[in-house]
Amino acid sequence: MAGAASRPRTAGSGRERPRPPLLVRLLAVLCAFTFMVAFAVVLARLTLQPSPASEALTHTNLHPGRSLKAYLDQPELRDAVRQIGGNILLGLPFGVLVPVVAPRTRGFLRVLLLTAVVMLLVEFAQGALVTGRAFDIDDVILNTSGALIGYLLLGRRLSRAVHARGPRGGRAGRKPVSERSK
Repeated sequence: MAGAASRPRTAGSGRERPRPPLLVRLLAVLCAFTFMVAFAVVLARLTLQPSPASEALTHTNLHPGRSLKAYLDQPELRDAVRQIGGNILLGLPFGVLVPVVAPRTRGFLRVLLLTAVVMLLVEFAQGALVTGRAFDIDDVILNTSGALIGYLLLGRRLSRAVHARGPRGGRAGRKPVSERSK
């Protein structure tokens, strides 16, 4: 008796999901885009706002783990949770919204690379242009981790639901090459 894994998949094998109506997909993408813009505004306000009061306390960190160790060595656990958790939470919306707004970015590696590049740019801008702020590689790592968590928990599923590949004309309806000659 052959298992399900050895059977060829056909168009009606149950793996394909019906496509949501175009209006629903457009509305979902528009909402995700709106939230993405709001996220960008919040990100800019939190990271690119000058902080002259903390100018003497800022330092550039190019060594992964150095700031994390400093956060964890603080006497108040609340401060460490605020720093680490805040940076992770800051990345979450990116991992949820990017695959919905730009479905070609869906995929663990693509989300990882895109998030890392965007967060590196934010950190560079923060360190170079903003008084009282500095570049910190640990912030990039934490923000990227948050985006990956958001992608794995919700972004991947949401993107698949909005951009489901249903039966369309073209290639989706074609038989595999091995079955065309029969």
